[in-house]
Amino acid sequence: MSRWSAEMGLALEAGRRASDHGDVPIGAVVVSQSGDVLATAGNERELTGDPTAHAEVVALRRAAEIVGEWRLEGCTLVVTLEPCTMCAGALVAARIARLVLGAWDPKAGAVSSLWDVVRDPRLNHRVEVVAGVREAESAELLRDFFAAQR
Repeated sequence: MSRWSAEMGLALEAGRRASDHGDVPIGAVVVSQSGDVLATAGNERELTGDPTAHAEVVALRRAAEIVGEWRLEGCTLVVTLEPCTMCAGALVAARIARLVLGAWDPKAGAVSSLWDVVRDPRLNHRVEVVAGVREAESAELLRDFFAAQR
């Protein structure tokens, strides 16, 4: 079992809750350097009408509020799906130390699938990436959601 399995379980649960209000079931969790869960969020675009309310961004905002600043140095973001370009950029901007992801996103992923924003040497910060944590569960959650939409 991965070091990040329990935290990914929290992210999966946040993703399931997001689908309750019609959002794509993606969940994210911010964990402090000491291992405390600072924030948990699911997608909220449909819920709030905010195009930037991806799970990662909402979780980063909540964690920054708790920490009291925008720099989340030493923190880890655990997310069920590979982040898009907006979310990958937000991870770099927030100085997240580590990204733990479940499933890959071959259509919009910006961590390896289409781009590698979080490790781009031209940027002022790079993020360590741990991939494939509870990958099958993360992918299944999305597959089931989109199958029900059809």
